[in-house]
Amino acid sequence: MFNFDEELFLRLVEKEGLAYRSQIEDIVDGICSKGYSNIFMIGAGGTIAMMYPYEYILKSSSKIDAHAEIAAEFLVMNNKHFSKDSVCIFTSVSGTTKETIEAIEYCKERGATTFALVAEPDTPITKLVDHCITTGSEKHSFDTFFMLLYMVVFRFMYNNNEFPQYEQFTKEVALLPQAILDAVKAFDKRAEAFAVEHKDTNYHMMVGSGNLWGNTYSYAMCVLEEMQWIPAKSIHAAEFFHGTLELVVEDTSVILLKGEDETRPLADRVERFAEKVTKRLTVIDTKDFVMEGISDEFRKHFAVSINWALLSRISVYLERERNHPLTLRRYYRKMEY
Repeated sequence: MFNFDEELFLRLVEKEGLAYRSQIEDIVDGICSKGYSNIFMIGAGGTIAMMYPYEYILKSSSKIDAHAEIAAEFLVMNNKHFSKDSVCIFTSVSGTTKETIEAIEYCKERGATTFALVAEPDTPITKLVDHCITTGSEKHSFDTFFMLLYMVVFRFMYNNNEFPQYEQFTKEVALLPQAILDAVKAFDKRAEAFAVEHKDTNYHMMVGSGNLWGNTYSYAMCVLEEMQWIPAKSIHAAEFFHGTLELVVEDTSVILLKGEDETRPLADRVERFAEKVTKRLTVIDTKDFVMEGISDEFRKHFAVSINWALLSRISVYLERERNHPLTLRRYYRKMEY
């Protein structure tokens, strides 16, 4: 595949990523034995979007009180649910994100427990938090973070006597890297065709729901807007019919992300409408992809990882077709604001 090293992917995500299981369990078990009141998942941009699926999972599958919060807003809102007994989880590729560092300092000053997943070692975030897992590579870091966060969240649920299937679940997590690789291979031609067709498209609607809402939000803002400078809007499938539908015309690009959780009927409804109106509807449905060895019970959770990997293949081809590097920025970390 274009610009994809299969051996590197499997080494970083499967071999090295899965090796963190025991460390994660030790950290989570220690936190649980000490006791905690709730979980705050805090981030900025792509890293807060990364937390939304896990907030959804906890809210829909657990009684653990969970909050996904944008770091900069969290700092000023005086959240009344937050306390010294909160567990605060962060992710960062660079380990230097300003708002995340400030949020960690805020949490630590108030006695809360802090835990981070960071790609780059020996960076400010790795040194600030109480518990840190450093994966050591920016490459495929989101794929690895998603996988590790499954282990974190479901270990909390297991320790809360809500998820007796934990051992089977982690066995299936171990199959996820190969399932991702199989999916991106199957999708690659579609990803390339999308980029060729849409290299000059000047606006996209991205629609999703449930545990794919974070991917919807992140891809529209952090990839299409930030990395490709293409205007885009992320729209929740449940809210699509409360305004946005009026902007859909024959040539509107609508990218619909369909997962396998309880909110799938919301995406089905958008699809039924959009296919009647626009000729530029793109549906990316995780049900179309085989996840070898992964049970129907857990597919809905792993759809987050599969979907993100598929979208990442579109990014690679948009970069090529538009001659616009994904690393190019006008303002981000270029100027003070």
